[in-house]
Amino acid sequence: MAKKMRLDKLLAHTGYGSRSEIKKLVKQGVIQVDGKTAKDSGLTVDPEQQEIKVDGEIVVYREFIYLMLNKPPGVISATEDRRERTVIDLLEIDDQVREPFPVGRLDKDTVGLLLLTNDGQLAHELLSPRKHVPKTYEARVEGDVGTSDQEAFTAGVTLDDGYVTMPAELVINGKEQTDNGIVSSISLTITEGKFHQVKRMFESVGKKVVHLKRISMGPLALDEQLEEGSYRELTEEELELLRRRG
Repeated sequence: MAKKMRLDKLLAHTGYGSRSEIKKLVKQGVIQVDGKTAKDSGLTVDPEQQEIKVDGEIVVYREFIYLMLNKPPGVISATEDRRERTVIDLLEIDDQVREPFPVGRLDKDTVGLLLLTNDGQLAHELLSPRKHVPKTYEARVEGDVGTSDQEAFTAGVTLDDGYVTMPAELVINGKEQTDNGIVSSISLTITEGKFHQVKRMFESVGKKVVHLKRISMGPLALDEQLEEGSYRELTEEELELLRRRG
């Protein structure tokens, strides 16, 4: 249920401009609330109970936004950064104004599924360590990944800081011989999210991840039609699956 809010904040969040621009629209007399011309951009309104129009167009307000991004390499999972390009910079302005944030993080060079939302409750449910939400990655790993690695990951491996991981499912998808030796293609499902966890797990068994892509988080799977750097809103079905999981 949407909360009451200032008129300028509501219109800024629905893409009608900055607060100063909305102030100008009020002065021009083009904003109406329940059929009456608004005189104050700081007016408190209830977007679910009141009809708000800008230049005769009814404002449709949705409190939350849910976006699936296929994160490309070279951008960081943050809302703002002075030096680096962030995942928010990949969004259209109309989506940026809704103030979404990444649910969890992918390393700068890691690609794949990243959920962006302004729904703090859902984000908390998905990130809570107690929930053990599974996350599946595909990776290319330098080295001959074998049965002993699968058994080690199932039992839990000790990371460089002494932390012992929870059981993880390692699937070997294929291997190829390169000039630098064997490179293994794998899938790995983990139920926690320690810093650089996948890379550190392979380092613990003497191997190196050279490419990493997240393909699912809980019941949400990366849309294969989404190119790296592209995003779309979640479908109602995807959202329902996430809510049920949370």
